[in-house]
Amino acid sequence: MKKKLGIYIHIPFCVRKCAYCDFLSAPADETTRAAYVRALKEEIRSAGDLNETYEGATVFFGGGTPSLLAGEELAGILDEVSRRLLLRPDAEITVECNPGTLNRKKLENYKAAGVNRLSIGLQSADNRELKILGRIHTWEQFRENYALVRELGFSNVNIDLMSALPGQTREDWLSTLQKVTALDPEHISAYSLIIEEGTPFYEKYRENGPRESELPGEDLDRIMYEDTKAFLHEKGYERYEISNYAKPGCECRHNLSYWERTDYRGFGIGAASLLNEVRYKNSTDLQEYLKGHFTYESVEPLSAGDALEETMFLGLREMRGVAVTEQIRKTYGPVLERLVQEGLLERADGRVRLTDRGIDVSNMVLAEFLLD
Repeated sequence: MKKKLGIYIHIPFCVRKCAYCDFLSAPADETTRAAYVRALKEEIRSAGDLNETYEGATVFFGGGTPSLLAGEELAGILDEVSRRLLLRPDAEITVECNPGTLNRKKLENYKAAGVNRLSIGLQSADNRELKILGRIHTWEQFRENYALVRELGFSNVNIDLMSALPGQTREDWLSTLQKVTALDPEHISAYSLIIEEGTPFYEKYRENGPRESELPGEDLDRIMYEDTKAFLHEKGYERYEISNYAKPGCECRHNLSYWERTDYRGFGIGAASLLNEVRYKNSTDLQEYLKGHFTYESVEPLSAGDALEETMFLGLREMRGVAVTEQIRKTYGPVLERLVQEGLLERADGRVRLTDRGIDVSNMVLAEFLLD
């Protein structure tokens, strides 16, 4: 029986860079985008031998803004994946979309190509907040796009949201949650804003920066986080990962494959892969990539200890936690016992998982699983 494979396809283009974004993405003209699509197809063809061992269980187009591509371009990439990497009949196929880049023809192309899950980057239902973030759309444009998505029969939709924004109040955040849940999406990702170095937001809002005081403080950020869990639970969404909520059966299978360390292969510049306990990262050099030079920036074979660390770091992000194997018990027994005693972990059904208090200090808890 062939092993499951997650497939990630990086589209590094966007209309314009958002003020908070430090992802590998930038605006590009149509000629560059078309050349990139050709290179992607060539890279996918070069990995065709993967189908001897694997079959594709999930495909995820991330970015950047994958929905910036023409519908025919994205469909062509997916066709190449289907022919070279043998997708399962029930494969989850997700495209990240930004409001303002969707239209009927594009969505019809997605549907015809087999896309069965959309992840829409709304971030906020407040136009003032969207403007501060540098988003290209309004709440009203998002509503139009969302209505079109539903009209065309997409029945598995995620909406990305962001809290702790400059000037945002608790009431503002609850208003966004109310507006979004009224639309009844299957999945909601809710993240707190992180101020990343090298972004326009860093210049304004970094620690001791000129406008740091406009950010909600740590206490309000925590209140918003608790509000999110309680409000979404009331609306039928259960948290299955620190920042992800879903209706029953609608968890993102692709992201679960990362947290559970299923093998995956990334295509496109900067994309990461995990194959047979070796981590790869593609080069970020766009010009070399367009020439067909598909090189790795890094190749890292993982030791047994590395793999065990990752099992704990990634698995504890899930609310169900990590199954305590004999190896985990032998390696981490005293650590687990201490963290349970401190109320940061709890045991259930042969697994350990973070408590609510443990989630609050998850970075500290996870650091306990570093091996010397």
